[in-house]
Amino acid sequence: MRCRRCAVSLGLLCVLAACGYHTAGHAVTLPEEVHTIAIPAFANQTQSYKIEQTLTGAVVREMVMRTNYHILNQSSDSADATLRGIVLSTYSAPLTYDSQTGRAATVMVTVSMRVSLTDRHGKVLYQNPSYVFHEQYQVSQDLTSFFEEDSPALERLSREFAKTLVSNILEGF
Repeated sequence: MRCRRCAVSLGLLCVLAACGYHTAGHAVTLPEEVHTIAIPAFANQTQSYKIEQTLTGAVVREMVMRTNYHILNQSSDSADATLRGIVLSTYSAPLTYDSQTGRAATVMVTVSMRVSLTDRHGKVLYQNPSYVFHEQYQVSQDLTSFFEEDSPALERLSREFAKTLVSNILEGF
């Protein structure tokens, strides 16, 4: 009886191991001839001060950390591909209010962007016209120790955007 159970378990294990299951999106979809990627500063169509610098810097850092591509910080004829981005809008809205004071207690920041990666001949390798990212932060209720929390929230949002963008480019989503 014990041998039968072991045989059935071993057979089931072999069937499950050979079922063809694999995680999607782990193949790099960029052409083999791409070795250098230029990432010039994103354009900013909003009133948010330096948001394009924060987003561009996060994307450059993520590309350097996760890939072996040579990254340029500006457009160049020597680049095999160029990643361009446009910050389309930023919006902040209160999520919760303090019941004692009626002031906002939590705020949600929303940023929308358009991104495209083109090769040196203008062929689109990747594009997403509607990235939308959200990040929330707490508003300090103590005015003596008030700390503006929107900048750290935008930093967190930028890092999350960069991780997602680089994954999408590399994995073809």
